[in-house]
Amino acid sequence: MLKTLLLASVAALVSTAAIAQESLPQESSQWFTDAQAKIKEVMARQPNTKRAKNVILLIADGNGVTTNYATRLWMGQQEGGMGDDFVQPQEAFPYLALAKTYNINAQTPDSAPTAGSMNTGVKQLFNTINVSDKAVFEDCASVKGNELETFAEMVSKDGKSVGVLTTARLTHATPAAVYAKTAARDWEDAVPEGCTAQKDIAAQLVDQMKAGVIDLAMGGGRRHFIDKSITLSEEENTKGKRTDGKNLIDEAKAAGAEYAWNTETFKNLKLDGKTPVLGLFEDSHMKYEADRTDEDEPSLADMTKAAIEYLSKNDKGYYLEIEGGRVDHANHDGNAYRAVTDGAAFSAAVAMADEMTDDEDTLIIVTADHEHSIALNGYCGRGSPILGLCYEVNTATGEGNMKHADTPNLGADNKPYTVIGYLNGAGSVLKEQSDKSYSGSRPDLTDEEAQDKEYLQQALVPMSSETHSGVDVAIYAKGPWSHLFDGTVEQNYIFHVMNQAVHGDGMDAAENGGAMEATPASAN
Repeated sequence: MLKTLLLASVAALVSTAAIAQESLPQESSQWFTDAQAKIKEVMARQPNTKRAKNVILLIADGNGVTTNYATRLWMGQQEGGMGDDFVQPQEAFPYLALAKTYNINAQTPDSAPTAGSMNTGVKQLFNTINVSDKAVFEDCASVKGNELETFAEMVSKDGKSVGVLTTARLTHATPAAVYAKTAARDWEDAVPEGCTAQKDIAAQLVDQMKAGVIDLAMGGGRRHFIDKSITLSEEENTKGKRTDGKNLIDEAKAAGAEYAWNTETFKNLKLDGKTPVLGLFEDSHMKYEADRTDEDEPSLADMTKAAIEYLSKNDKGYYLEIEGGRVDHANHDGNAYRAVTDGAAFSAAVAMADEMTDDEDTLIIVTADHEHSIALNGYCGRGSPILGLCYEVNTATGEGNMKHADTPNLGADNKPYTVIGYLNGAGSVLKEQSDKSYSGSRPDLTDEEAQDKEYLQQALVPMSSETHSGVDVAIYAKGPWSHLFDGTVEQNYIFHVMNQAVHGDGMDAAENGGAMEATPASAN
């Protein structure tokens, strides 16, 4: 019986090979030839198992698979194409996986523990950063003895430099995960009265700069570094939020750091690789890309270029986390326009990082911390503007029928609908009535109105701020050990690939910082 099965298998293989040699009517199609070329490209790949000198982790906050898709179409359509066949820089990376984003105690994740999981190797509790599951949210005393060691601390011990960039506040969840340990992500400039187990997040950043763990940090959030009684220069126009009388910007400068707060001072940074750098370009978050000018503040790509120039001066290498923080905020606002324009700015930072580094010695990982409750309608013809109305599929025969018809699809209410919508948010079609009940219907809408920068996409559940979702996010990677990204993984796995890439085979966590276990604060 076994012999019969083997013979049948051989015959099938021979038959398949014979068919493959036959001429197929579709083989001249570009779809066909492109797929054949892709197979050859994938088959030629050779895993890079060299030790990584540098690691760059790029996180577009809130840029899950659906948001990433929307940005892809927007970028492609801005170049005059249909959009769906456009390739963002990270989408050309050779290795890909999906990450599960839930927190230990939350099906729908928060940015603080998701970023923390990437920086420590273990999943964490909702709204906490880099403390173990033995800690308690908003319980300061529970922090002591439950601090986790970060990847930044580990590689700093190896002599590498560390940088963190964001378009959000530097004290916000994702950038804070590089350097801070806190029972509450909102303790950006103060901790509860009597709290001695930890400092506020801004103070922790300056402490880590003084300790030589963080060499370069740039983003927004000046207000969390100065007391409310302190006035900075008139141009900076910052009102502090601290209540301890401190000016942490002056403390950083007194410790030897260079400080930049606008485009001019950013361009004047020495970037010598030795002098610590602190850039705080806004009172709170940096501007949305749609509202930013080069005179206001540097772009994320500008900061990426400066950071790599600076960090590359260390012969032992570096770790750099780059966050496109405001994709998330635009989604929370229900404003797809700013979500995709900030997504495009993030893609420019990815391209910059890729251009300035060598795949042989630099592991680049591009991912998101979570997705949002964003959704895409159908059935849209190709080229339907991603921010506009969903147009009917063109079913005409012959060449030139790929682009959508000129007629918008209609709902059962005989009104057109947009390609993008949200399950909840400020754009809800349900409005509060005088009796506190909610009711409403969808308004008529033109394509021009839908593509306006200020337009909020239609949503279902009324909320002042749209929510995250628990959907998986993509991981794109290239460089040493990037082939370890495969299949569906837990989000904390990202840390372990970074660790493997930097420390090589046989790495014992206990010998390299013990990131798998809680370590006392005194060890840091």
